[in-house]
Order: sequence, then C-alpha cells, then structure tokens
Amino acid sequence: MTRPTLIKNARIASEDGIIEGDVLIRAGHIERVGRGGEGAGPAEVFDARGRLLLPGMIDDQVHFREPGLTHKGTIASESRAAVAGGITSFMEMPNTTPPTVTLQALEDKYARAAEHSAANYAFYLGATNDNLDVIRALPHGAACGIKVFMGSSTGNMLVDDVRTLSGIFREANTVIATHCESTPRIERRLKQALEKYGEEIPVTEHSWIRDTQACLESSRIAVELAREHRAQLHVLHLSTAAEMALFETGPIEEKSITGEVCVHFLYFTSEDYPRFGNKIKCNPSIKSPDNRVALLAALAEGRIDILATDHAPHTAEEKAETKYLAAPAGLPLVQDALLCALELVHRGFLSLERVVALTSHNVARRFGVTERGFIREGYWADLVLVDPQQPTRVTPERVLYKCGWTPFEGEQFSSSIAATWVNGVLAWDGERLIEHGAARRLQFSPPGR
Repeated sequence: MTRPTLIKNARIASEDGIIEGDVLIRAGHIERVGRGGEGAGPAEVFDARGRLLLPGMIDDQVHFREPGLTHKGTIASESRAAVAGGITSFMEMPNTTPPTVTLQALEDKYARAAEHSAANYAFYLGATNDNLDVIRALPHGAACGIKVFMGSSTGNMLVDDVRTLSGIFREANTVIATHCESTPRIERRLKQALEKYGEEIPVTEHSWIRDTQACLESSRIAVELAREHRAQLHVLHLSTAAEMALFETGPIEEKSITGEVCVHFLYFTSEDYPRFGNKIKCNPSIKSPDNRVALLAALAEGRIDILATDHAPHTAEEKAETKYLAAPAGLPLVQDALLCALELVHRGFLSLERVVALTSHNVARRFGVTERGFIREGYWADLVLVDPQQPTRVTPERVLYKCGWTPFEGEQFSSSIAATWVNGVLAWDGERLIEHGAARRLQFSPPGR
C-alpha cells in the first residue's frame, strides 16, 4: 500500500475560489484540504511552492483512434500525452474501426483502456440509423453518453433519418452528445467549390464550405428535439456566434441543454489558414475572428459551460497532403489544451475560477461523473499543479502524441504543467511520465447532480 501524499503550500482552486493550504491524499482520495499537515503520519511530501493546484481536466471529447486506426494514435500514447497536459480523465468517441455502436464494442474498449490507459476513462456509444434497440438496452453508467453525428461522419454513423433521431431523443437514458452540421448544405457548397476550383480547392475555403449556417441549421434541430422529448442534450464543439442564441445563461445544474467549445476555436481563426493550411483543417471548421469573440463571451457569461479538445490525431504525412479534399480533418490537442485554456486567463479573457469550472467542475456535473472534478474531501485525487510563472515553449521534442506533431509548434504558453496526479499517484513530474497503473473506469450518477 502506498504511503499518503501531502501537497504543501499550494494555491488551491476550490469551489469557493483560490485558497492557500495543503492537500492530504490517502488511498487515492483527498482526505483533507486546508492548513497544516499534522496527523498525516509518514507521508511523501510535495512542496507546491505557492503554485496553483487545480482539479485535473476532464476532457469530454477525444478520439484516441483505437481500435482500427492505431497508426494515428492509441489509448496508451494519447492518454499519456493527456496526463502530461494535466488531463486526468477522458471520454472517447465511437468513430473507430469498427465503430463503437454495440455493447460488445463498448466493453472491448473498456478492456483495452483497463490495460493501457494512463488516465481515467469512459466511452460513448455511437448512434446509427439502425441501432435504436442498442440505445434502449444501454445500462446506466455503461457509457458516458450517446454520440450522434447529426450531419458529418464516416461509415454508417451519420444519423439523418428523422424518425431515428426522434427515437434517440425520446429513448436515451443518458446525455446525448451531438456533432451538428448540415450535410445537405455542406454538399451543396462543396459542389460549388468544385465547380469553381476543380480539385484544387484551397484550404481557405474550408470555413466557407462548412459555414455558420451549416452548423446553425443542425444545432437548431438538435435543440428542438431535446425540448420536445425533454432529453439531456450536449452540443459538442460549437464554433459560431449564431449558435449562441440557442443556449441560456445560468448554472449548469439547472440546464438540460448545454454546449461546449473546443480550445482550437479560441486560439485559431480563419485568418490562420494561409499559415497553417491543412494542419488546422477540422470539422466543424475554424471560423472568422468575430466568431471567436462571441465564443469567448459565451464562455465568460455562462451561456456555454464546457471547454474541451476534440483531440483527433492524424499522421504528419496525412496532414501534409497538399490536396484539400484528401487531407483529413482533426488536430492533436490534449497535451497543450489546459495550457491553452490558462492562456485565456493570462490574456484577461476568463478568470481562473471560470477556466476550472469549464474544464473540470462543469464536466463532472453535466455527465454525473462520480467523485471527480473537484478538490473536495472524499473525492478521488485527480490533481494538476500549474506553474503560472514558468512558460512552456512548444517544441517537436516535447510532443508525446503518436502522430508526432502539434499545431502549437513554436508557440510559447505562459504557464507550465509542474505535476499531475491520477487517483493520488504521481503520473507526471513536470519533465517525465511516470508509469503508475492507477487509472480507473469513470463511474456515473444521473447527469446534472
């Protein structure tokens, strides 16, 4: 049995604000939060030296590519990159090969994660036009949610049958997480782009092809279905100012319809396509600067409740494809997502307390994650120590993704990740990963509690 750990002299991000004190960890849980380490007995002492101690980020949207696409990434490789970035728990998407659209495929992923993951884990069940019976049979807690691709996906995961969508929203007993883009509109605009450019469509047209209206049309349908069936809806990776009117301000506990923004929509804009090219091609598309301004305002005012990554690695060779149509969509993000979020604090866009809510507190509340997401006595000790005075220079050498590249190469973040604990075990010491075997399957209570 491991000895207790005492983290001393920290600035702790509690629910009541930033407090100075110590955190005692025993048997993987937070035993005490406050001043003084007396009574801890023999303990490993970690001096935080006044740095920030935050609850580990819970990323509710990642693509770790296993099974079937493991040349891009694996649960092992991407979870370790996540831990190095201060992400202690993740929820992984179903568009793998084969897709996670059966209970057996879901349990196969849990078995893989139990063997290989460095972070706590959960998986979505994917919806199709013909697996409503599986959705009905999904036991509570077997998945973090049901993922519905309402307009953009591969294989058979595009759900475009109105009766099926109504059935999902009526029958689901957990959070419905949607990717909202209108496929008919995207196809029309892509046809127009092909007529204009032929096969030489420039990547600068990506945000025109997959435009604001494509997102708004689909998101509006999702919200209407959720209201009609009183479903728990979470709209993923919102990217437009127009969609913000679909969501309300207020505490997340009082909402049945919530939304999420991803870090790359706050860091890049459509003006960056000439510089980065296909490296920042993603779906939904990165859009104009005025959309970024609106997304930041919505996060600050509590209209949008969660900040995530949509981490989606592709190899450097795949992303180097010169043809727009041939290049895959998606960015690797988990290693730098929390640093990117904290940059918004340094630049005065969001408060530190708001970033902690967006990356930890609200995710736990929305999905009903049990005993995680807060620095609370009795909760699992998923913690990240941040040094707000030590910058991080993003170099190729520090990249831990299997794909080996990052869209942030050459950038400098104002903060650094000094340590990460997963279930009370040190997993990252600021310079290296520590193999620990402490990761666990996430448990869920009814969402919103």
